[in-house]
Amino acid sequence: MPHPILLYDGVCGLCNRFVQLILRRDRKAVFNFASLQSALAAGILTRHNANPTVLDTVYVVLNHELPDESLLSRSEAVLFVLEQLPGFCRPAGSLLQLLPKFLRDPAYNAVARHRYRIFGRSETCILPNDEDRPSFLDV
Repeated sequence: MPHPILLYDGVCGLCNRFVQLILRRDRKAVFNFASLQSALAAGILTRHNANPTVLDTVYVVLNHELPDESLLSRSEAVLFVLEQLPGFCRPAGSLLQLLPKFLRDPAYNAVARHRYRIFGRSETCILPNDEDRPSFLDV
C-alpha cells in the first residue's frame, strides 16, 4: 500500500508545526507530504472535486493513484494522522474521535480561519532538511 500523503498549507505556521510533529513521531516513516500549493496537490484535489485554491483544509490522501484512492479532510484527516503516531498522539486522536464530526469540523474551521493570525505565516513553503526530504513529494 502507498504511504498516506498529508496535503498541508505550506506557508501556515500551524500546518508546519503539525508536519514537524509528525516527522518527530513517525519513526516508521509512514507519511509523505506535499504542500497544497504544489501541482501534485492540485491534481489530487481536482480528481476528488475539491478546490485546489482553497488552502484552509488539511487533507490525507489514502491509496494514492490506486482505484480506491480516497481523501480525508479537516478533522478526519487530523484524527487519522494522530491515530497512526505513537506516544500521546494516538490516545489524543482516540479521545477526539469521541466528539461527533458535526462538533469537530466547526472547531477545525474556527482554528483554520484564524491560523495565520495566531500561528503566523511564511512567505514561502519551508524546505525540509536532507534527512526528511525523501518524505516530501513536491520538493
